[in-house]
Amino acid sequence: MVSITTDYISVGGNRHPAAADWDVQTGVLAFGADNNVALWDPRESSLRGVYALLVGHTDKVSAVRFYTCPTTGEKFLLTGSVDRTLRLWRANSDDKRQFSLAQTLEGHTGSVNTLAIADGTDVVVSGAADGSVKIWRIASQEGCQSELLQTITLKPRFFPLALALTRLQKEANGSPLVLAVAGTTNVIQLYTAESTVVNFDMKLSAVLSGHEAWVRSLSFTHDKNSKVGDLLLASASQDKYIRLWRFHRGVVTPSLPQDDEDTMIAGLEPTLQNKAHQLQTAGSTYSVTFEALLFGNEDWIYTTAWNPNSERQQLLSASADNTLTIWEQDLVSGVWISAERMGEISVQKGSTTATGSTGGFWIGLWAPDGKGVVSLGRTGSWRIWNYDEAADFWLQSLGITGHVRSVNGVQWESTGGYLMSTSADQTTRLHAQWLRADSGSWHEFSRPQIHGYDLNCVDTLGPARFVSGADEKLLRVFNEPKPIAQMLGKLSGFRPSNDDELPDTAQIPVLGLSNQALGDEAPVDVEGNGPDGPEMVHTQGNQTLLADADRPPLEDQLARHTLWPEHEKLYGHGYEISAVVASHDRTLIATACKASSIDHAVIRLYSTSDWREIRPSLTAHSLTITSLSFAKDDRYLLSVGRDRQWAVFCRSDQDPSTFSLFASNPKGHSRMILDAAWAPAIDNAIFATAGRDKSIKIWQREEDTFVCKSTVPLKTSISAISFYPQSQQNSFVLAAGEDSGEVSIYQIAVDSLEPKHLASVDRRLSPSKTITQLVWRPSTEKDEEEASKRKFELAVASEDTSMRVYAISNIFS
Repeated sequence: MVSITTDYISVGGNRHPAAADWDVQTGVLAFGADNNVALWDPRESSLRGVYALLVGHTDKVSAVRFYTCPTTGEKFLLTGSVDRTLRLWRANSDDKRQFSLAQTLEGHTGSVNTLAIADGTDVVVSGAADGSVKIWRIASQEGCQSELLQTITLKPRFFPLALALTRLQKEANGSPLVLAVAGTTNVIQLYTAESTVVNFDMKLSAVLSGHEAWVRSLSFTHDKNSKVGDLLLASASQDKYIRLWRFHRGVVTPSLPQDDEDTMIAGLEPTLQNKAHQLQTAGSTYSVTFEALLFGNEDWIYTTAWNPNSERQQLLSASADNTLTIWEQDLVSGVWISAERMGEISVQKGSTTATGSTGGFWIGLWAPDGKGVVSLGRTGSWRIWNYDEAADFWLQSLGITGHVRSVNGVQWESTGGYLMSTSADQTTRLHAQWLRADSGSWHEFSRPQIHGYDLNCVDTLGPARFVSGADEKLLRVFNEPKPIAQMLGKLSGFRPSNDDELPDTAQIPVLGLSNQALGDEAPVDVEGNGPDGPEMVHTQGNQTLLADADRPPLEDQLARHTLWPEHEKLYGHGYEISAVVASHDRTLIATACKASSIDHAVIRLYSTSDWREIRPSLTAHSLTITSLSFAKDDRYLLSVGRDRQWAVFCRSDQDPSTFSLFASNPKGHSRMILDAAWAPAIDNAIFATAGRDKSIKIWQREEDTFVCKSTVPLKTSISAISFYPQSQQNSFVLAAGEDSGEVSIYQIAVDSLEPKHLASVDRRLSPSKTITQLVWRPSTEKDEEEASKRKFELAVASEDTSMRVYAISNIFS
């Protein structure tokens, strides 16, 4: 029986402040990743990263909350999405860290922006871009039941961006609930319900004013310093301030200023007024007063969260100014101060992504024990800081990274040493295994290219060079820097033979697109007073840190210090690059671009010895060429395109740099062909094509043409195919990826070319959108029998922003 497991999932988080939650009981952190929900345990010792993606939503996931049923203790995960639905995922009874879809809640007519759950109750609140807040009751007895208790239409109309729900009294089970609602307005609305059981009806009880811009986040806690159980509400806004509000049972008379002069505090008179608001509920009166103004951030504040540790009253805020701040109340003066700041220094503000700006933190979350924090940045990466009590210091540790838009291309280094991925998020990333004595885990080791255009394709040119194509009409070739090579050698055991010849790491000029190597052109004088002096010294220090590192780089280092210097630009195309492939002997690069006419639907060849274009261009197609592939011995070059045809070009024996059209089939498929691949056949020329007509065709050379020998029908359009680079037990292994995200494995007999279905990846382990590319990891074992015993590894790129590595074993058992 074929066994398929997921070795690695690389995926970035959605930039939505409500799209993540860290569960106190299981330690699982769930976050929105495009239209999937990613599950990750940040405290796991194996550091395997994301271990599962929940597939169900049809659009981006924008809100995530864990929920425990108060009567049965069952664990659920509640997610909201731009697809206007809420989905309830039930924890599996045998493994509480795995979830399966239990129910879909419908009713909202706009994108779901935020969720709120009160601990110890079965009440859940959702807010959406339809200007409404819906209150649900979720019970897990007799299956999973949910009912809509109430819909609140917000007046005056605004979109809710933040919700907070809690009991007014900490200990009392029958205590009335209070709901705080805020969003695209500068006020906070408070709703209360008389009872949580009978005639559930929440009514507007008070409106808190003071903020001067949209309110982004709300968070309740019970004041640990209060003897009468006061509540504290933290509200964070785009006005760069956090306000704290105190909820007190009974009537409070605010202290009034002695005279008119005291009302002006640094010109902030309207900001600091202290009006007492009254809440009447369940026969009791509660007073809400303004408690404190927390300032120090230089940009919008996206999230606030109270420390779950009952002993420490700390507030965590995440801001667009690249900082995570922990606020504490000074016990002597009662003043709230910024006790700790983590993240970037604000000097970097305004700089481009290329020069290292992370673009702000969108989410800040506490670890379940209150001794760690995580944050999600603009690049989709999660950072972790853990509190070292002995040193009284917050120490950053290894987080997870991933693409935040469609992953358009993946490619293994020619010996399988590392994996490159490139994406519409304008980055190219290098992934490798971090090998330790007792375990191994996959991580991003370098971000060789941070670009200004969406990247479409990538191929490697040996162990220390790659070429990529983007929406900018030209291709760029990059060389691996020495510190990255040394780090890969040390941590993953992959070492190119000639690392003495490698350049230093690159930097991007502030107004440039090209990664420049740090060379002799920027000298530093003794005092470091040159124009680039201090920066140069700083960068060289970071190169040493990378080369000597005992773990993969952190996000700060990836974004700034792991660029590869650009070696060459390849010009010629008139439109966005659609395909690139390097010959197996690494002497040629073949490329194509998007085209709607014969003039642009050409294949351009470049020599890697002098980087010049080999003319004339190869012509056969009339529309965009979607895929290019060299035969194993580089004798043939295969192209397929949107014009439904394939073409095979043959290499000249006299001049190895020239190709001529050998054969073509204008009706290769009945609809556009999306991918093609050569089988690893030495004696015989065999290739496969796949396309929009939901079929894979196997073609074999007969005299001066290629004939279709067999067809594999599938359920949806086939967008990617790949042959394992060695034949196994007198057969070829072919992987196919579909528009639906399904991945299947086929055995093709060498003699008859008859296909046999071996296995399909479980839908729960598959991507949820189109597969963009599949690549088998090359095997270094020459012996076919030995190679067939090892596990086969398949890299899969998808439009759902994920890049995965599957381990496939027992293929022929």
